[in-house]
Amino acid sequence: VLSEKPTTFTITVTSEAGENDETVQTTLKFTYREKYPDETPLYEIVSQENLDDNDVTDIIKLLEQQAEENLGMVMIFTLVSAVQEKLNEIVDQIKTRREEEKKQKEREAEEEEKQRFHGTPVTIENFLNWKAKFDAELLEIKRKKMKEEEQAGKNKLSGKQLFEMDHNLDTSDIQFLEEAGNSVEVDESLFQEMDDLELEDEEDDPDYNPV
Repeated sequence: VLSEKPTTFTITVTSEAGENDETVQTTLKFTYREKYPDETPLYEIVSQENLDDNDVTDIIKLLEQQAEENLGMVMIFTLVSAVQEKLNEIVDQIKTRREEEKKQKEREAEEEEKQRFHGTPVTIENFLNWKAKFDAELLEIKRKKMKEEEQAGKNKLSGKQLFEMDHNLDTSDIQFLEEAGNSVEVDESLFQEMDDLELEDEEDDPDYNPV
């Protein structure tokens, strides 16, 4: 009670607990007029918690409606009860809104995941575009490979060119024999039957040319 002449008092109204034990709350201030209850009391919201401007406006309209409907009767309990129900509705709306927001985020996440796995749907148009690009890239790869093979063929050296570039090849066989030393074995049996071979005299050979 704030005063007795005129009678003025406040009542704090709190909703039922919502999600995560959250509540909405408002403090109402009433002042009796001289002819109350034959005329409506004065009322206002002096404080609120977790209410937005639209909620506050709706509560004021509700008080106005209930006061007119209960004119001529003691009405404070009725007004406070109506506000109590309104706050519970607001809590339910907040809960529903948050659930919808959560579901919307889940749907967006699922859609994003589907896009990641399924990619862009294939149509005739985008397939033909992809095919043309793929064929062009494949043709370019073949051209590069043919060019490389052609270049490699041009750069391949003959035996003569190798000898001209590396003179160590001139004595490679001699060097091999020197490095082998006594490890080189000769099969003497290959030469034991040399006398049994019928060899033509070089002079009897019509194609023989001493020069």
